Amino acid sequence: MPAEIVLCTVCVPSWDVVSREVEGEIVIVPLAPGIGDADDELCTLNETGHEMWRRLDGQAVLGQIAVAPAEEFGAPFEVTRADVLFSAREMARRRILEPGTRAGGR
Repeated sequence: MPAEIVLCTVCVPSWDVVSREVEGEIVIVPLAPGIGDADDELCTLNETGHEMWRRLDGQAVLGQIAVAPAEEFGAPFEVTRADVLFSAREMARRRILEPGTRAGGR
C-alpha cells in the first residue's frame, strides 16, 4: 500500500525518471515501463508543479514546498497547498515521485 501523502510528507523524484528544463518547462521522461501516463511518455509541469519539482530534495516537507509558489505567484497559501498536495499525490500514483518519511518520524 502506498504511503499517504500529507503536508508533512517528504518526497523525492523517482529513480525511474529523468527531468530536464527545456525552454522554461520541466519535462519528465520515464526510464521504466509503467511510469507516468499510459497515453503519454513525457510529462510537463505547470508553474506550481515546476516550483514543487525543483524543491523535491528529500528534506523539505510538502507544506514547506507549497510556500514558494504562494510567495512567487502571489497566490493564497491555501490554493498552492492544495495544488502541491494534489500534484504530489498524482505524481506518486503515476510513480513519478516517491514519498519518503514524514517529518518528525514515521
